[in-house]
Amino acid sequence: MGSQTVVADVADELARRVAAGEYQPGDLMPSVRQVAEEFDMNRATAQLTLGRLETNGFVEARRGKGFTIRDVREAGGVDVYRQLFRFSIPRPDVAIEMFRDIVDVERGIVMDTLLAYTGSEQAIDQAVLKAEIDKLEAIARQDDPDLRQILAIEVGLVRRLLTALGLTMQRAILNSIGEMVLEVPEAVEAFFAGAPDLHVLVWRALAAVWDSGSGPSEAQVALFEDLFGMYHERVILRFDELVGASEEQTADGHAATA
Repeated sequence: MGSQTVVADVADELARRVAAGEYQPGDLMPSVRQVAEEFDMNRATAQLTLGRLETNGFVEARRGKGFTIRDVREAGGVDVYRQLFRFSIPRPDVAIEMFRDIVDVERGIVMDTLLAYTGSEQAIDQAVLKAEIDKLEAIARQDDPDLRQILAIEVGLVRRLLTALGLTMQRAILNSIGEMVLEVPEAVEAFFAGAPDLHVLVWRALAAVWDSGSGPSEAQVALFEDLFGMYHERVILRFDELVGASEEQTADGHAATA
């Protein structure tokens, strides 16, 4: 195993302990010597590992003291939040709370983007959008569709719309949300609380509206917003089921080996 892989794996384990509350904000992170001894590595590699944690925002170096653990939930940025979400899966209460926040932000960005693009000059070539939707449909119709690939294509579609609208900050946030969700299998599956075909139908309907050149009526927009909200509530409930099921399986596994 290469030294970079060791650094990444050990840094992930230490970050997981911070996320799980095993190490408290303000406490000192184990020293270079302690990390080297616990994980059977040389001190240079241990120093790199702690440096990686500092770069990722989990600790900060204090001259003469070592590395102090940051209050990452309070002061962490998007990258820290992404890692916290990944490490939170074994703790359903924390994971569900974080996922609800992620979904709320995602829903706001996507909803605003779709409505804004519908009311704009629609600068993207319809043939390009339809080709991506065709790709979605081809994957959705497979016997075992790759849900992660479908979701990645959908994020890419919204990213195109945001680029056309010149909304660069929203695009950056969407990209971060996409990374958070796509690296957590339970989150990906939750976004398919309905069949993958439903995702394709929504995009087909939007493409038809854009083709027509006349935007939806206020009543249609209101209905779309209601349906969009209901769908995302189902996504959150599905995530709750999946994370809860994982916790039960872990508990059953521990009981079986006890």
